[in-house]
Amino acid sequence: MLDLNSMNVHPLQRTIEHYFSHPELATDFTVQAKALEAFFALRTALEAGELRSAEPDAASAIGWRVNAWVKQGILLGFRLGVLVESTSEGQGTLSFVDKNTYPARRFTAGDGVRVVPGGSSVRAGAFVARSVVCMPPMYINAGAYVDEGTMVDSHALVGSCAQIGKRVHLSAAAQIGGVLEPVNASPVVIEDDVLVGGNTGVYEGTIVRRGAVLAPGTILTRGTPVFDLVSGEVLRASADWPLIIPEGAVVVPGSRAVTRGKGADWGLSLYAPVIVKYRDEKTDLSTALEELLR
Repeated sequence: MLDLNSMNVHPLQRTIEHYFSHPELATDFTVQAKALEAFFALRTALEAGELRSAEPDAASAIGWRVNAWVKQGILLGFRLGVLVESTSEGQGTLSFVDKNTYPARRFTAGDGVRVVPGGSSVRAGAFVARSVVCMPPMYINAGAYVDEGTMVDSHALVGSCAQIGKRVHLSAAAQIGGVLEPVNASPVVIEDDVLVGGNTGVYEGTIVRRGAVLAPGTILTRGTPVFDLVSGEVLRASADWPLIIPEGAVVVPGSRAVTRGKGADWGLSLYAPVIVKYRDEKTDLSTALEELLR
């Protein structure tokens, strides 16, 4: 991918940064036209997977780097867009009103993406790789990156700028939160070969490493401590460090007792995700069904 920390800055970067902070965008139509040209070039590059709002970086402590200027460009598109009316093809009774800079993407058979009929939508500016399967209804927002062999199941959401790896299964009603603002904040990252169970939510810049399994109903946020029974550690986010689920971890919903005050008197407990094991051959066998669904 692009090395934006080097002297070889992407040709669009300075232009996007300039127009993002340009005070005359609201009144100068000549400036608006030039800014729109830069935005559409950025959107095209995002849809082709040539640019990403965040990308793997071996030199980074967390293994990922945020491209803040790309996120600025996505926000620029919202600022420049105007509301337009549209109707779904062949169904004139369904009408929509949205920014003209972010229409729904159209796919062809040549794109190699399976979008099953029934109310799914991919917004312009999102990258969806060949062999991705989209089961209705599901939604992929602008700036998201969904890699090869992934299944986005019914009622699943991939938020703006979320990064989804290869061969991931986002099960029914899984919610992968988007982090568009602030622009330097890390988005949610789901690495390769992760299984995200039904009704699971991953939010606020959490990183789920390769091969992990999130059991149905698991919720992960910056404020969620994760209790690793295998290592005896408690995993937490900090001010400058996201919550990171280790490679191959199997995470299930759990609880921890309230030990003080009325909570203890009433026998209450709080939600707590728990790592009960790390992925092994038995875990892999239990998830082999995923291949039959593609």
